[in-house]
Amino acid sequence: MTTLVSKEELADYIGKETGVSDWMKIDQERINQFADVTEDHQFIHIDPEAAAKTPFGTTIAHGFLTLSLLTPLSAGSTLGVKGTMMGVNYGCDKVRFMSPVKVDSEIRARVKLVSADEKPGNRILIKNEITIEINGEERPALIAEWLTMVFLG
Repeated sequence: MTTLVSKEELADYIGKETGVSDWMKIDQERINQFADVTEDHQFIHIDPEAAAKTPFGTTIAHGFLTLSLLTPLSAGSTLGVKGTMMGVNYGCDKVRFMSPVKVDSEIRARVKLVSADEKPGNRILIKNEITIEINGEERPALIAEWLTMVFLG
């Protein structure tokens, strides 16, 4: 569940974890659909027989598939700002793909507020560090510094 805070209260959360999502399974159907949408049909993603001969031993999700799941994975784990009219994706300051997500793995998001900077026009630029963990794995799939521009009403 999203925690709603005033813009003044955001400072109290800087450097703190704001939430952890539920686990999401990454199955072959999702990987194949992403390959079709992005036209990235590299064998490591879609050919289980060929992928079995690689060091991974199986197919893996596209790094950009994992990155694209930040929205649903972090929903409810980021802070909401009272009075928000809308928030828009503003990009990423940094993205690092740390470990492959093997087919049928489960992933989740761990969210930490890095900064919240007031901008002209009644806006706030929020930076969250999102760590996508892989169930049973020591290293995360990715770590991203994700930016959201919040427009206050």
